[in-house]
Order: sequence, then structure tokens, then C-alpha cells
Amino acid sequence: MTPARTTTRRIGVFGGAFDPPHAAHVALVQAALDNLQLDELRVVPTGQAWHKAWSLSPAPDRLAMAQLAFAEVPRVVIDPIEINRAGPSYTLDTLHEMKIRWPEAEFFLIMGEDQARALTTWHDWPEILRLAIICVAEREITTGESPRFIAPKLHKSRFKRLQMPAMPVSATDIRARIAAHQRVVPLVFEPVARYIDDHNLYQTI
Repeated sequence: MTPARTTTRRIGVFGGAFDPPHAAHVALVQAALDNLQLDELRVVPTGQAWHKAWSLSPAPDRLAMAQLAFAEVPRVVIDPIEINRAGPSYTLDTLHEMKIRWPEAEFFLIMGEDQARALTTWHDWPEILRLAIICVAEREITTGESPRFIAPKLHKSRFKRLQMPAMPVSATDIRARIAAHQRVVPLVFEPVARYIDDHNLYQTI
């Protein structure tokens, strides 16, 4: 039986470099929409990343690719909030801005297990937990994988798990394949692959 909906607006937030956006990103967004009863899910490409070891592709390209990747997914909005903000991109700042836009909304921050394990290194992470429920994508464990993320005991009520199929797809691998002139469809969708080709992205790494 489907749980009764409340009148509170439920907004998902999924941030990332999206350099490029790929099939696993879309699968995670679809899982969140299916399981969290979201009114909308805002995909937020990173602006100036404080934690990336490499230089990101130009923001307009990543924004355009995200728009192409999620074009067919209902209730998804590509939000340039971090790209439009000067200085380093912090999730906390993004959530604060969204809370000002929609003060009565309930926010659900979507992330993978690797991000969840690093959450305590994020800028003012306890405040992030106050502003949003953390929704962690849980994939099937295969031999040799890291153990599953375990929510901190003091904050268990602020975490949810999202079930999704194992999808061994990474943007790092996709960029390497493109630099080696290998085909990347269906790891990325055809419109994204065409954009990458048309704009000569990732030709070297």
C-alpha cells in the first residue's frame, strides 16, 4: 500500500561535476524519484569544485550535457545555482539558498556511498544534516568492493537508503575511453555523446 502523501513539498537535490553525466547518474535520479515521492528533483552541476583533483570542463558544457542527459526524466530540473555562484561550491550554501527559495519544503540530498563515506569531511556537515535528509544509493556488493556506508549512530534518522542495480560506470573511465577514441554509448546517452564529439571534449586527459 502506498504511504499517504503530505502537503509538504518534497525536493530532491543531486549535485555533482557531471563531467560527463552518464547512465548511472540517470539511474540514481530515477531511483530517487521512484522511492522518495519527490515533487521535483534538482540536478545541480558543480560550479568551482573545492575538492576535485582535476580541472573540470567548462561550466556551460557540463550544464548543457546535464540538460541533454536528463531531458526525458519527468520532474527533473537542471539548476545552475552553483555555476552562477562566485567562489568554491559548497553543498551547504546551495541548501541554504534553496531553503530561502522554498522555506516550507523538505529536502532530500541524493548521493552515492563514496560521497556518504566522505560526508564528515564536508564543510559544516552537521548543518547539512539539519537542512536535508541524506539519501544514499545502495548497490549490490560484489567481491572486493568497499563495505556499505553505515550512518553515524547519532544521526541515523537523517539518512535513507536508495536501492539501485550495480552499474560499474564512472566519468573517469568515460573520459579515458573518449581520449582513446573508443565508443562510450550506452555508458552515456546518444545526445550527450554527440555533444561531446561536436565540442571536442575529453580528447586528452
